[in-house]
Amino acid sequence: MSFDIIIQLEDLTRHYEMGGVQIKALDGVDIEINRGEYISIVGPSGSGKTTLFNLVGGLDRPTRGKVYIDGVDISQLDAYELAWLRCRKIGYIFQTFNLIPVLTALENVSLPTVFAGVPRDEGLEKAHKLLTSVGLGERVHHRPGELSAGQQQRVAIARAMANDPAIILADEPTGNLDLNTGMEIIDLLHGLNRTRGMTLIAATHDLKMITASDRVVWMRDGAIEKIERGV
Repeated sequence: MSFDIIIQLEDLTRHYEMGGVQIKALDGVDIEINRGEYISIVGPSGSGKTTLFNLVGGLDRPTRGKVYIDGVDISQLDAYELAWLRCRKIGYIFQTFNLIPVLTALENVSLPTVFAGVPRDEGLEKAHKLLTSVGLGERVHHRPGELSAGQQQRVAIARAMANDPAIILADEPTGNLDLNTGMEIIDLLHGLNRTRGMTLIAATHDLKMITASDRVVWMRDGAIEKIERGV
C-alpha cells in the first residue's frame, strides 16, 4: 500500500436483515483515497453513502471486506483503539450540526479536546482560534440557538478540526442550508482542505460540491457506479 493512500476499502460490504429480507446497504466497494484529497460521494437516498461513512468512521462493522486507515485494518482494533482513532484521526461534520444546545460555540468546539486529554485552557485557546478561522471570532460565547444555520455549521466544522484530524467526514454538510449559505460552507471546506491538507470526504446530494472536488464517486444501490475527476 502506498504511503500516499490514507484510506483503502477492499470489497467493503454491509448487509442487513429486515423482516426476513436481506438489504444490501453496501455491496463490494473498492476504492483508494489519497492523503489530502477532496472526495465527493454523490447518490440518491439509499445509495449507501451514510453506511460507507459509518464503516470508514469505525461506527459500524462490515459484513465482509476491509477498511484500512493509514495501512491499519480497523476491524482488528479493540474498542479503546477504535475510540482513539475516532477522536484523533477523524473529524465528523453532520447535516443537522449535532451541537450541544446548552454549551457556547467555544465550549462545543473545545469538547473533543477534553476527550483527547488536552488541558482545559489549551483546548479553549485552540477552540477560539478555530472559531476565528471559520469567521466566528465574535460569536464564541453564543449558544447554538443564538446562531443562524450557517453559523452553526461553521461551529460544527471548527469542532471537527479540534484534534487536527487527518480525515474529515462530512455527511450532507449543506443539506439544511440555503443556496448562498451552502456555497459559503463549500468554499470554507475547500479552503480548509487546501490549506490544512486534511483528507475531506463529503457525502452529498448537492451537485455544487462537485466543482470543489478532486474526484466524484457516484453511488447507486450500495455500489460505486462510476468515479470521475472533479469539474
